[in-house]
Amino acid sequence: MRAFVTGIGIASPAGTGVSEFLESLKNSVPLITPLNLFPVAGSPPLPVGQVPSFQPRNSVPRTHALAEVAAKQALQGCPEPPDAVVVGTTTGGIHTTESLLAADIRDPARYLWHTPGSVGEHIARTAGCQGPVLTISTACASGTTVMVIAMRLIRTGSARRVLALGADSLCRLTYFGFSLLKLVDPAGARPLDRDRGGMSVGEAAAALLLEAGHEAPAGALCELRGGGLSCDAYHVTAPDSEGRGAAAAMKRALEDAGTGVDRVEYINLHGTGTSDNDIAEARAVREVFGSNTPLLSSTKGIYGHPLAGSGAVEAVTGVLGIRHGFVPANVGCVNPDPDLGISPLLEMKSRPLDVVLSNSFGFGGNNACLVVSGPTADRPSVGSASLRGFRVLGSACLTGAGPLHETMTALERGDDCRGAVPDTAVSCRLDAAATRRMKRLPRLALALAISAREDGGETTSSPHSVYFGTGLGALSETYDFLARLFKTGNKFSSPSDFVGSLHNAPAGQAALHFESRGANVTATGTDDSFEEALYCAGHLSRQEDEPILCLAADEAHAVLSPRIDRSTQGDEPALSDGGGALLIESVDDTDRAHLFPAFLGFPSQGLEVIQHLVRALGGAEKICEQFGGVMVGIPWAVQDTANEQLSCLLDQTGFHGPVVEYRRVLGQYGAVSATACVLALHFVRNGRIPAVFGGGAENSLGGKDLLLLGLGTKVSAVAVRR
Repeated sequence: MRAFVTGIGIASPAGTGVSEFLESLKNSVPLITPLNLFPVAGSPPLPVGQVPSFQPRNSVPRTHALAEVAAKQALQGCPEPPDAVVVGTTTGGIHTTESLLAADIRDPARYLWHTPGSVGEHIARTAGCQGPVLTISTACASGTTVMVIAMRLIRTGSARRVLALGADSLCRLTYFGFSLLKLVDPAGARPLDRDRGGMSVGEAAAALLLEAGHEAPAGALCELRGGGLSCDAYHVTAPDSEGRGAAAAMKRALEDAGTGVDRVEYINLHGTGTSDNDIAEARAVREVFGSNTPLLSSTKGIYGHPLAGSGAVEAVTGVLGIRHGFVPANVGCVNPDPDLGISPLLEMKSRPLDVVLSNSFGFGGNNACLVVSGPTADRPSVGSASLRGFRVLGSACLTGAGPLHETMTALERGDDCRGAVPDTAVSCRLDAAATRRMKRLPRLALALAISAREDGGETTSSPHSVYFGTGLGALSETYDFLARLFKTGNKFSSPSDFVGSLHNAPAGQAALHFESRGANVTATGTDDSFEEALYCAGHLSRQEDEPILCLAADEAHAVLSPRIDRSTQGDEPALSDGGGALLIESVDDTDRAHLFPAFLGFPSQGLEVIQHLVRALGGAEKICEQFGGVMVGIPWAVQDTANEQLSCLLDQTGFHGPVVEYRRVLGQYGAVSATACVLALHFVRNGRIPAVFGGGAENSLGGKDLLLLGLGTKVSAVAVRR
């Protein structure tokens, strides 16, 4: 199947609505103005890309509202809801959270919109989606990464209609964070200019509706032809100075598209205007295209850098360039830097376009590239693909009882494993000098990753790619950055805390440790982040004998956890944290798989999602025949909904095997499903579930497999096999 663009939408400083945005691109006028969204102490406000006169409705945070505007535009005229929603965001509802924290508001009901995952859920609910809802947070590469994932969902047949969007709003965290890193140009962004002084932080949302087809459907605007992901594994913030990771992503995108460099007519550069970024990208372009570079420009001089929104905005730019026959100017650049060795287009140029390459790069070394082309009918379809399962090479977990061995011992003894992971269980795996600046979440994640790699044995290679899941992200860094900012009257905070606050920071640290230069994807669904990460790996991984690290972790934070995650109220008297890690490799033959990410669904229409789940698992008879038990995760905050879903599933299938709730034993935190998955692998091998999960009675699996089930706000299923 091919992925055709049949709808687009946008809300940006350069216009809300496609016609306004198109006019701004053609006019080549910078629309970067001094910040007025929130007060700034001391010096005058820096120039930003702010959506003018935008006021969220219905009390939703700014990111959610921008995303909703773009999504509704893209879906206009679509007769059915999308089968899947894939959202890229880094800020989530943090703009609202900042105000609540500054006022010391403690009511958890006021923080319901904090998580990035809530953006995806809001859009899915608005659109009526009942299928997979994926939220990706790979820093400034997020908007392009979601386009690549959406395209793969269509190619594998997992969805016929996918809504893909990127969205971020301005907030104190990003405005002051980038400023403290000295990455902001007080004169406004001047990408590729000799005198450039940095970026302009911005906000925007853009959406593409993709539809599957062997040929272009009626009304198709363009085709997403190919995508490529890579990681520099070089530095937590700075790009590889030689641009090797960026070049690898471009080459993979072109190879995936079946398109040679000679077919590319325009490159929409990431082009933020920071010195290091522009140098690295220019070198990458020269590496891929040699001296015959196509027309190229960065459009961030018009609307700033909307972070996760940028890749989606620039995908829309590529669609409009192809549809209307023009190449936008590199606004802000007056004197092109001769040291870059590339020549940006200084004025808008009218000319037919058929193939566009769009680049997005982000902190953590994330690189994502997309090939957009016209919907030409005679192009051959891409090769067939399918959702893949995984063979497990190594595993690890951390719970309140400690690492895997101590956890298994505690469970066999009849003890629960709730509580915070002991510091000694984390630090014993880490190099003190290398991790001295890391706080709790990256330390948890790296300790898990190292343990899983060691469990794989000496003959197993280090992971090529990293897929990370986290429900709440780095709470320590986020809280410490904002607390210090508020204490100093918005004048100062820690730049390293800002960098560490990004949800994908732990995945970047893992890539650095293992020198993993393949895909680096962070999924951040609130209670199904691990399942989302595994699902993404199942769609993006194509090579056997290429180890993949899939892990998930969340930290307990005394201030933020009780406010942001209502399920922690069911964890009293102590907060729990931890996670699990798997070293895996994908397999073509799913019968050989130890793990298979069988289902992700969103109950936007009540219990109908359970019918979809039963069908995805092969029907009631097959479920009863294949699985000897079910381990179900029921978040405390939505236990009534989850229990109703579970009753419906049991009624529809007639399943009579053991059904155990793992959160009451392992704790109430977002990434606990990763811990449960690691334990489930051992339970399947042992043929039984320990008695502590079953009210004092041991649960035999009868030689069958285990079903790992997540219920509540979203529904997920992972088959765990012998």
